[in-house]
Amino acid sequence: MQNLPISLPLILLVLVIAAAVSAMVYAWAGGRQRREILMRVENPALGSPLPSPLLSAPSKTFGERFAEWLADRTPESLTANAQTGTKLVQAGFESDSAAVVYGAVRVVFGILVPLAVFVAAAGSPQKTLLLYVTFGAMIGLLGPAAVLDRFVQMRQDKLRKAVPDALDLLVVCVEAGVSLDAAILRVARDLSVTHPELAEEMMVINRKVNAGIPREAALNGLWSRTGLEELRGLAASMIQSERWGTSIAKVLRVNAETLRRKRKQYAEKKAAQASLKMMGPLLLFLLPALFVVILGPAAINISQAFK
Repeated sequence: MQNLPISLPLILLVLVIAAAVSAMVYAWAGGRQRREILMRVENPALGSPLPSPLLSAPSKTFGERFAEWLADRTPESLTANAQTGTKLVQAGFESDSAAVVYGAVRVVFGILVPLAVFVAAAGSPQKTLLLYVTFGAMIGLLGPAAVLDRFVQMRQDKLRKAVPDALDLLVVCVEAGVSLDAAILRVARDLSVTHPELAEEMMVINRKVNAGIPREAALNGLWSRTGLEELRGLAASMIQSERWGTSIAKVLRVNAETLRRKRKQYAEKKAAQASLKMMGPLLLFLLPALFVVILGPAAINISQAFK
C-alpha cells in the first residue's frame, strides 16, 4: 500500500478546521452557561449552584471513579509539582485527582500527537518527516500547559469583573450592622447566580473561618487561590483594618472604587487592542478573498488577451 504524501497546506487546513470547531464548541458552551444563569434568575426554585452536602456524600460519577483509579496507579513524581497544583486551583480544578488527570493528559498528548503526525506523514522525505514530528511533539508537550494557562486567565478575568460588585454589596451589609463573616456569607449567596466563581471563593473563606482558621490566613489564601493582585491588595487592606481597628466599610468602599476604575481601564485597554488583533484575521481571510473577487476577472481577461 502506497503511503499518501502530506503537505504543509493540508496540515494548516486541518489546524484551521480544528480551531473553527473549538471556537464553535466554546461559543456553544458560553451560550449554554448564559441560558442556565437566566433560567436560575427567572426561576429560583431550580436551586443554588453551590451545593454543600454536610451529612451525606454525593454519589460519584464515572469520571470521578476513573480519576481515583488513575490516581492510585500514577507515580507521585508525575503529579508532585506545587506550581502545577497552584495553577490547577487557580483554574478552578480543585479535586484531589485534578493533578493526576492533568499529568495523564500531558503524557497522552506528548505520545499520541507525535505518533499521529508520524503516521500521517510517513510518505514524506526524511527531513520533512523529522520537522513534522518535532512540530507535533512541541504541540503535544506545550499544548496542555497553554490550555491550562488560558483557563487560569479566563477565571481571573471573571473574578476581576466580579470583585467591585461584591465589594459594593459588602459595604451595604457592613454598614447595615452585619458582621464581616455574615456579610461574606450573604454576598456569596447573592452572587452565586451572576458570579459563581467569586461566590465559591467567598464560601471557601467562610468555611475556613468557621473551621477555626484565622481570618488573616483565610484572606491571604484568597490571593493564593486566584492569583489576582487586586485581591492581594484587598486582603492586605482588610487585615490592616481589622488589626488597627479602623472602619472596614471605608476600606471596602475605597477598594471598590479603585477596582472599578481599574476594571474600566482594563476594558478601555481591550477595546484599544481590538483593532490591532483584527489585523491578523483580516490579512489572512478577508483581504485574499477581496483580491480574488476584484482582480480575478481582470486576471482572466488579461490571460485570454495574451493567448
